[in-house]
Amino acid sequence: YIMGVPSPCNDPEKIDMVIFRENTEDIYLGIEWEAGTKEAKEAVSFVNRKTNKNLDETTSGIGIKPISEKKTKRLIRKAIQFAVDHNRKNVTIMHKGNIMKFTEGAFLKWGYEVGANEFKDVVVTEQDLWDRFDGKIPQGKIILKDRIADNMFQQVLLRPSEYDVIAAPNLNGDYISDLLAAMVGGLGLAPGANIGDHCAVFEATHGTAPKYAGLDKVNPGSVILSGAMMLDHLGWYEASNVIHKALQKTILNKKVTYDLARQIPGARQLKCSEFAKELCHAMG
Repeated sequence: YIMGVPSPCNDPEKIDMVIFRENTEDIYLGIEWEAGTKEAKEAVSFVNRKTNKNLDETTSGIGIKPISEKKTKRLIRKAIQFAVDHNRKNVTIMHKGNIMKFTEGAFLKWGYEVGANEFKDVVVTEQDLWDRFDGKIPQGKIILKDRIADNMFQQVLLRPSEYDVIAAPNLNGDYISDLLAAMVGGLGLAPGANIGDHCAVFEATHGTAPKYAGLDKVNPGSVILSGAMMLDHLGWYEASNVIHKALQKTILNKKVTYDLARQIPGARQLKCSEFAKELCHAMG
């Protein structure tokens, strides 16, 4: 949360979460077939034979949801290592494993395996926290816990201070990141990154907005904060901190783009380019 930004929450200052979303699997791979096509009928027929279901072969569209051990463990490993490197208190695995037992349930199982096998010196599970430590977090330890996806939405709204780093499959991560962006004032101030094994690309969470192209209007905060995230990734923390402070100062001075100006009484509405110049000025 950035001070001065309007929020629908009572205590937005308690929100400080980082989302790790597995971006290359789950239903986003687009393995699906439209109802009535030959491929859909073949897939539905196969499912009916193997599961004793009775799906309608002529009117059912069908999709496949792959979640692998390799990519799950890579993601959870990154999330826990981030928590270690940045002195975060806990990592929460967000899943729907109670229903999708062999996809999101596997995501949960493999996530706990990473904690137990690769970070046993720094990670304590929530279960162990109460069974062995009477609910008191041992010094220098990170809590690894999990929440069912639908409950997770309630948790971040009602108890935001209890959540720090969230690791999720693709669809869950998409949902929760947009919710949290809304809680801190909107996608215009939500940075994002695609981080792979060998390279990383940093971009605004909100994606493109073609209808605003060339109007010198939209909030560049998400892109700028994504740049600051890139600086953090490179280890240039001082430079990143300068950007964050300048953004905070500019917003507190009520010099903002249209999306924030319409919500802040007495704000001065700036063009995109003017907002960027104010940020540069605030950097000193």
